[in-house]
Amino acid sequence: MNNYINRELSWLDFNLRVLEEAMDHEHPILERMKFLSITASNLDEFFMVRVAGLKEQSDSKTVGADSCGTSPKQQLSGVVQRAHEFMAKQYNCYNRSILPMLKKCGIVILKREELNKEQSEFAAKYFEKVIYPVLTPLAIDSSRPFPLLLNKSLNLAIKLRDKENKFALVQVPSILPRFLELPSKDNRAFILLENAIIGQLHTLFEPLKIAAVCPFRITRDADLDIDEDSSDLLLAIEKSIKKRKKGHPVRLEINPKTDKETKDFLIEELLVSSKDIIEQNGPLDLTFCMKFAYLEGLEKLRERSVVPCTPDDFADCEDIFEHIKERDRLVHHPYESFDCVIKMISDAAIDPDVLAIKQTLYRVSGRSPIIEALMKAAENGKQVTVLVELKARFDEENNIQWAKKLENAGCHVIYGVPGLKTHCKMLLVVRKEHGEIRRYVHMSTGNYNDSTARLYTDIGMFTCKSAFGSDASALFNMITGFSKPPAWKKLLVAPYNMRNEIIKLIENEIELAKQGVYAKIIIKVNSLVDVKTIDKLYEASQAGVHICLIVRGICCLRAGVEGLSENITVISIVGKLLEHSRIFYFENAGVSKIFMGSADLMPRNLDRRIETIFPVEEPLLKERLVETLEIIQSDTVKARKMESDGKYERIDRRGKLPVNSQEVLASGRNREGDAWKH
Repeated sequence: MNNYINRELSWLDFNLRVLEEAMDHEHPILERMKFLSITASNLDEFFMVRVAGLKEQSDSKTVGADSCGTSPKQQLSGVVQRAHEFMAKQYNCYNRSILPMLKKCGIVILKREELNKEQSEFAAKYFEKVIYPVLTPLAIDSSRPFPLLLNKSLNLAIKLRDKENKFALVQVPSILPRFLELPSKDNRAFILLENAIIGQLHTLFEPLKIAAVCPFRITRDADLDIDEDSSDLLLAIEKSIKKRKKGHPVRLEINPKTDKETKDFLIEELLVSSKDIIEQNGPLDLTFCMKFAYLEGLEKLRERSVVPCTPDDFADCEDIFEHIKERDRLVHHPYESFDCVIKMISDAAIDPDVLAIKQTLYRVSGRSPIIEALMKAAENGKQVTVLVELKARFDEENNIQWAKKLENAGCHVIYGVPGLKTHCKMLLVVRKEHGEIRRYVHMSTGNYNDSTARLYTDIGMFTCKSAFGSDASALFNMITGFSKPPAWKKLLVAPYNMRNEIIKLIENEIELAKQGVYAKIIIKVNSLVDVKTIDKLYEASQAGVHICLIVRGICCLRAGVEGLSENITVISIVGKLLEHSRIFYFENAGVSKIFMGSADLMPRNLDRRIETIFPVEEPLLKERLVETLEIIQSDTVKARKMESDGKYERIDRRGKLPVNSQEVLASGRNREGDAWKH
């Protein structure tokens, strides 16, 4: 057995855990549809980035084997096979579980042949008035070549009956809703947009007869190739985004009943191989399930959202700066409101004593109050510096728009550091108080995004301690200027000292264990891939250090292997909220050291990104984080535990009360007592 688990297969296992939530009958049906949609969206990105990357590597003779000793070609073969198996499970879930349960709840998604006369007439009128004006039929012949089809677009290939077969294309317009509600007396009935179009296609091609119609969907290589040596990074990224739409196809999804001639036509025109074709037994692009899950009037078929409360650390807070000056403050989203973060920036924007605001932005929401506050601050004469990371994958266009707006408002905008993504989450407010300069810092595990702050579990800390302020200033100066990395007082910063410092903290636990002192490590991250860190954790296990790893997604470490990792437990929490916080706990002979930050334990985070991990030093805050970790470790409902073969199994509940850690944290029971521990 190899000591490491392949990262691509580990990711597919994670997506399978998400799919298990879609299969879980304990969830309301629309909640299950959300999870199914997430698996489809995840898989799209997996093909666009990871599978595309493996294809490129397998064509290159310079790329060697991974940590498991597997070549890119071998990885690609195994990944594609597993992905095919996964997609079969997706559609099995949709056809055999989701649709029947929807029907029980009085909701039906009808096929064309299932429409009654009234519904057929309604669909025909909708086609004539709404769909028809938007459609553009594209004939394919010698004078009209096969068009460039957008990545992830849903299309119809039409074979027309003539003296010889002719082909045409119709793109299913993404600007229209994917499903249409039909009149129905007994239930709520819907038809998917592509089926409504197929039912009326004859009106587009008369007098020719339609011999066959094939819905298909193409997924392209979407990993940007950015020229970071360009004199204008923004322009270089804008050019790369345009190229993304033309990326080489890596997956062609079709219906199993597609006739051979149409299939051969698509293979020839799209330049795909038979290995890239996936026959989906149902509607293509299951991401439509997310919008379907939010249909009005079906609230009883969804779980209630987590309602953020006012953070304990900001109760009765009027002057946020005076409040932070009293002591460090901690806020756990989405259980506690993100409003205090917005308040810090908004208040700073209009505070006459604030001289400067500096902030990193990786992903922000569509109508961001953070951006609005920064623009207002610049208009009020504050020195505002914003690092907008233009290389944030699939958010590049959004970030370019925000960068331009910030610049127009008078902010100094930095587009990132050549060769590195800036992924750290930091806000610095410089304020003049009684003739002296005081720096207020907010550091977080998550993005400055008010939308995802309601869906992702993240933790932020506010402080005005001088050492943190000094490090924050040094970090921004390093990013915006040419200054060398300083000797950091508090922060662990990638790609400079983070990996080495984490390894030193693990080594300290190893030495304590060898001395007979109880040694313990708890690490909560999204992904664990870095081989150097994994090897050090194996060494710690063998020295007798007790290790719990809470890893939501990819974990290349193999837990519970005798002689290697028998003292390591790996659990993964997949629940209603996306686990996103990163916490690092080291027992340190009873004087615990706790860190939080933006970094996962992956080579990309440790070597190719600017990341920060910061210590939490206030006893009250440390106590709260320890309690949070205990709650997560006690989860018996949403936790899966890795077995020594790398497979994940649900926690054995025998003799245990059901504990859903996210529900416990949302309800605040951890502050009312320790009922969750029983």
